[in-house]
Amino acid sequence: MRILLLVLLFLSFAYSLGLVLANNTEVGVNLLFSQAPTMNLGLLLILCLILGIIIGMPLALLMFRVLQNKWEISRLQKLNANLQEQVTQANIVIDRQANAPSVEEAVYGTTATNVQDGSVSDVDDGAMLTKQKRDY
Repeated sequence: MRILLLVLLFLSFAYSLGLVLANNTEVGVNLLFSQAPTMNLGLLLILCLILGIIIGMPLALLMFRVLQNKWEISRLQKLNANLQEQVTQANIVIDRQANAPSVEEAVYGTTATNVQDGSVSDVDDGAMLTKQKRDY
C-alpha cells in the first residue's frame, strides 16, 4: 500500500513539474473584488487543482454519506412495512384460531362443563365431566 502511495505521489509531482514547465507564461487573475498578483500559469493550474481536491474530497464524502443514509432509510422502511404486514397476518391467524370452535363445540355443539355431584362417592374429587347434547 505504501509503495502504491509513493508511486502516485511521484507521478503527481512529475505531472505538476511538467505542467509548470510547459505553461511558463505569467498571468494575472481577476477575482472580481480584488486582483491576485501575476504568477506562472502552470503554478496557478496546480493551485487550482489542489484547492479543488481539498474542497472536493470532503464534499464528495459528505454527499456519499447522505446518499448512503437515504438508501439505508429506504431499505429499513421497506423492511418495516414487510414486518408490519407479517404482524397483521399473524394477528389475523391468531384471531381466527381464537374464534374457532373447540373440539367439544365441534363434536357436541356446546362446551363441556364440570358439574359437582355429591352423590357419587367412588370418584376421588367428586367432580364428573358431563357433555351437554344439542337440543334439536
